[in-house]
Amino acid sequence: MNALIASTRAEVLRLRKWPAVWVTIGAWMALSLMFGYLFNYLSYTSGDSSFSNEGTTKAALLAEMMPANVPDVFVQGMPMFGGALMMVLGAIVAGNGYGWGTWKTVFTQGPSRTSVIAGSLVSVTVAVLGVMVASLLLDLGCSLVIAGTEGQSVVWPSPGAMAESFGAGFLVLEMWALAGFVLGTVARGPALSVGLGLVWALVIENLLRGVGQLLSPVDAFTQVLPGTAAGSLIGSIVGVERGGDGTPGVLDVLSGTQATWTVLAYVVVLPMLALWLVRRRDVV
Repeated sequence: MNALIASTRAEVLRLRKWPAVWVTIGAWMALSLMFGYLFNYLSYTSGDSSFSNEGTTKAALLAEMMPANVPDVFVQGMPMFGGALMMVLGAIVAGNGYGWGTWKTVFTQGPSRTSVIAGSLVSVTVAVLGVMVASLLLDLGCSLVIAGTEGQSVVWPSPGAMAESFGAGFLVLEMWALAGFVLGTVARGPALSVGLGLVWALVIENLLRGVGQLLSPVDAFTQVLPGTAAGSLIGSIVGVERGGDGTPGVLDVLSGTQATWTVLAYVVVLPMLALWLVRRRDVV
């Protein structure tokens, strides 16, 4: 336990001092701000429709930006954009541990491999939780500023809706971060693992779902993919209308219960796979 705590503290310090981590997190915060509030508010004030809200009335746009709607806005970008960036985070954490020679040194001179990798996995989870809290505070702050600017009364979201969105968003981001960690462990470097992860999350799964509309075996296979599960889980939170109007990555392929169990299965299996790979392979 002492080795695990020490490894976790060391990995958290590494992430906190690492500019690439802050750039990745900042990219997600910027995307969340732009697609959640900035574009909608510009469309609302100018009266023009954009690609993201075509056909939406000004009253509906304003309602979407109010505090009561934060649970939906908070998670709507996580299946694709947030998930892809968290996959990058997980991949560089694991990949650079090999690329810099850090883990090679630790594995041969320091604590057990299990303690080192478990500590790194815990640090990734801490980073995901930090991203979740920062995103929630950003969304709440933006919605309050818009409500005050437009003279709207503040109606807070219900604690149940907020907890549901936070839990679903955490599972989605954690799953993608762990998937990136496994890719970084397999590739033993950041570049290849990041490239493979982004191609899979942004391209291959979408292509497979398109082919699945024509071939039933492919369709059955896509229903157990991480992107399908993540998109369906968020789709069960934000509703079919939100998922059906073009929000990238948000789906209604699986039921909320099935999607939750699928994502949970990935969250459990992926760190076990990473630990198994590290314990079974040579250090170089």
